Amino acid sequence: MAGTFALATNWLRRLELKNMLAGIIFDFDGVIVDSHPVHIEAWKAFFRSAGKAVGDEELSFVTEGAKREEILRRFLGDLAPEQIELYGAEKERLYQARASEVKLIRGVAEFLGQVDVAGVPVAVATSGSRNRVERTLEAFGLLDRFRAIVTAEDVARGKPDPALFFLAASRLRVAANQILVCEDAVAGVCAARAAEMKCMAIAANGRRKLLQEAGADLVIEDFTQTGLDEVKRIFV
Repeated sequence: MAGTFALATNWLRRLELKNMLAGIIFDFDGVIVDSHPVHIEAWKAFFRSAGKAVGDEELSFVTEGAKREEILRRFLGDLAPEQIELYGAEKERLYQARASEVKLIRGVAEFLGQVDVAGVPVAVATSGSRNRVERTLEAFGLLDRFRAIVTAEDVARGKPDPALFFLAASRLRVAANQILVCEDAVAGVCAARAAEMKCMAIAANGRRKLLQEAGADLVIEDFTQTGLDEVKRIFV
């Protein structure tokens, strides 16, 4: 028995060292769905209702992978857990009022199709809420594509902390060095690098240079610009 265990352990170690794509982790907002404009408008409306004037430049923070409570505390100061829950529910209500404006990122459904055919397991790792993520994926007919969904409720800290990615990788049962992370935020790219995972960045609105400087291995505007074969070459 001991000899069999040792052989299995050695095999797993060799597998972990092999430089290959064995799993993909997707961020959600800005990677699977084009939802940032709706989030920004919902946050604007929420802060106006709270008597807080927040400009567009300041609100760019909300697209960088922060958890909802981190956003609320950044702009409203120290808040009790009850206030965070109440304010978070109101912001979600404002978001859902415009949810019909959310669209898929171009090419993502086709890319997921390639990945599915190849048998590569995929997960979502996002600072968003589980209810919203699962509801949106189901609306687009994509929920069953993902083996694991990790959200803000599952970790203590949001990106650039790599906890979300480590948890997603463990649920995929794939070693970190065999994971590709798809991200659109500098904090997300930094989290992928901290986890020692490869990263493909989705660069919208002229963010290519920022994401390259953050350390992304490949930068594209959307998934129409790449395919699974090209992505695999990142690991060569």
